[in-house]
Amino acid sequence: MKRANWITVVGAAAVAALGMLAAAARAEEGGSGHYAPGAAASFVDALPGKPGWAVASYSMYYTGSAGATRALPIGGQVTFGLKAKAYAETVLALYQTPLKLLGGDCAFGIAVPFLRMDADGSITGPLGNTIAVNDSASGLGDVILYPFMLGWVKGDLKYDVRLGVYAPTGAYDKGRLANLGKNYWTLEPTVSVSWLSSKIGTEVSAYAGMDFNTTNDATQYRSGDVLHIDATIAQHLPVGKLGVIGLGANGFFYKQITGDSGAGAVLGDFKGRTEGIGPVLSLITKVGHANLAAELKWLKETSVENRVKGDTYFLKIGVAF
Repeated sequence: MKRANWITVVGAAAVAALGMLAAAARAEEGGSGHYAPGAAASFVDALPGKPGWAVASYSMYYTGSAGATRALPIGGQVTFGLKAKAYAETVLALYQTPLKLLGGDCAFGIAVPFLRMDADGSITGPLGNTIAVNDSASGLGDVILYPFMLGWVKGDLKYDVRLGVYAPTGAYDKGRLANLGKNYWTLEPTVSVSWLSSKIGTEVSAYAGMDFNTTNDATQYRSGDVLHIDATIAQHLPVGKLGVIGLGANGFFYKQITGDSGAGAVLGDFKGRTEGIGPVLSLITKVGHANLAAELKWLKETSVENRVKGDTYFLKIGVAF
């Protein structure tokens, strides 16, 4: 199978969009950070290896819920029986420079998410009574910056290191269930490896990162550090003039390795964990003189601790110029 030459831009948008959804669809603090499990890990998330500009559009829908007795710290209050739905549309701009460092290609980018969120649950009132709460919000989420990306290409193997910076640009109000931002910064160093055979079309890709969070000053809550690993195995085949189609599975593992802290951490360290898997379908083709890559994925959480449990559906589309 002849491997198509196109610029990979979709993955960074995926990370940003999924992270924004995690801010509302799962525990606002304590069980989840900016990064959402399964956001990356396929060949489309590798760095391009070719200088130039590229843009990507990313659409995603998440729906999930927690048990009626499950307590989650959200917006400075303890919420029970959370149910949430969220939709995100993210636009990414990426520039691969002609500069070289340690033999690798340098790039940088920015992803801007726009969100729609709906959430409902219950809280304990001042008299010990139960109060039902419904909330919704829409608008700009937390922007993710990529000031440093460095990738290498060795035949069919691509690998890279990068730094993501989540900025608290989304609106946040203490006491709300649906906030567009998380009201703190996150630094996310990551590494990815992707092998896509040009002979047999088999793909094995993996993406791993660590998230380091600052304190949410509105709630005096600092979420603990997180380790996340995503992986994909797929088979790609040429389909005439349509291009190259791939079909496989994407799995993820997410674990908070340090506890939450601060005066607002009323539930203690509240470490979150989740695992899941789902199918992934991809396409590489040309539209006029532009190269286009698309990916459709459904991820189902199979085991969770201290988080909402649900399903994520998303579509990535990237075009290189």
